[in-house]
Amino acid sequence: MQNKSLNDTYTPSEDTFFFADCMANESGDSALEIGTGSGYLAKILQEKFSVVIGTDINYSALISQDYKIQNSVCCKGADAIKKEFDLVICNLPYLPSNEIQDITTDGGPEGLVIPLEIINSAAPCVKQGGKLLFLTSSLARYETLIEKTRSMGFSVTILAKKSLFFEKLIVVQATKLFL
Repeated sequence: MQNKSLNDTYTPSEDTFFFADCMANESGDSALEIGTGSGYLAKILQEKFSVVIGTDINYSALISQDYKIQNSVCCKGADAIKKEFDLVICNLPYLPSNEIQDITTDGGPEGLVIPLEIINSAAPCVKQGGKLLFLTSSLARYETLIEKTRSMGFSVTILAKKSLFFEKLIVVQATKLFL
């Protein structure tokens, strides 16, 4: 899964295209992509949302995106974002790893540490009634991600699964409940 472009971002691959298919019917006023990397998914969102922001921890990725987007912020997760969005998406770095060597794919022990940090960062950015969509894998403890997301005030369902020869890709939809 070491699929890198010249600017050291994760090049759109099968998981990216699967995620793009899963979000094809989404539209609204505002959207946020966390970990935008190449900008591929955020560029798609710009066609159906008035305002789209992409964040990434890698500044060089943002300035040399393969798919240029209008609004980019260099930060960890959504930590610098103080706006609520209709839709927040993230193709999580979900691969189980003892240490983080590749921020585009390594999720930490059980594929949970980095994804949980990102979900914790994303949750306050989702409007009530808005959605958080994230892509994970059967290689990670995705059930724990689902339970943690539920505990943050979301109704959570598995939107889609796709079997690959070594894993299942899983797109999770979390809708923020009205409090």
